[in-house]
Amino acid sequence: MTLNFTKMNGAGNDFVVLDNRDGSLDLSREQIALLCNRQRGIGADGLLAVEKAESGADFRMRYYNADGGEAEMCGNGARCFARFANEISGGKFEKMTFETIAGVIGAEFEGDQVRIELSEPFDLELDTDLAVDGELLAVSSVNTGVPHAVVFVDDLELVDIRRFGGAIRRHDHFSPAGTNANFVQVLAPDHIAIRTYERGVEDETLACGTGMVACAIMHHELNDGDRPIKVDVRGGETLEVTFRKTRDGDFKDVRLLGPAEMTFTGTIEL
Repeated sequence: MTLNFTKMNGAGNDFVVLDNRDGSLDLSREQIALLCNRQRGIGADGLLAVEKAESGADFRMRYYNADGGEAEMCGNGARCFARFANEISGGKFEKMTFETIAGVIGAEFEGDQVRIELSEPFDLELDTDLAVDGELLAVSSVNTGVPHAVVFVDDLELVDIRRFGGAIRRHDHFSPAGTNANFVQVLAPDHIAIRTYERGVEDETLACGTGMVACAIMHHELNDGDRPIKVDVRGGETLEVTFRKTRDGDFKDVRLLGPAEMTFTGTIEL
């Protein structure tokens, strides 16, 4: 089978993106993992597929991690998805909506950048003391479309992210599904830097959109961080997170603004 694809990246988080609006593609987990393999395939942190919506949204977004397993959502992927879906539709959208397992996501186009509105975060848990690979860490957590754990540190460069990120990702506290693990350094009241160990990739990635949102929310909750919150990621980009907190403590109008770039297009034999 010859497969047409587009390679995209959002702040260094890279994706293979496919047009499956006709429903003709039915890739196995092994095939998706092969496409994402950096030695034997195209190479990516995950795969996105554009499909027809099942409700009143404009499209349906399917997202698969690099291991081939389907995930609920991906923030950087959602921005890339929106730009790709707009391109294959002739650029007719200024705004769009698309279905995900985590709910309906909205997107707006601002020049080369895309602002997405995510589903409401839930399962907020602050400063839980967990034994992680022989050390006691204060770990907070929230689901921003996918589960995220957050740890604040004094210096990101000193974090052994494979050791502690991997241990948190598989910690019994987050079983059976596991979690993504984020480490955060506060730079200013409205500015943080993060590093993320992603579930499904099983390694550090250069950026994670839902992780940025999770870290920004924790910065606001634990440090009274100012909004909008700028977030520096490992890929060298700075993105912006905004949200509104209600009197009941719920987070509404959660938005993430950042780049969505088309890197190249091609074909591959499967």
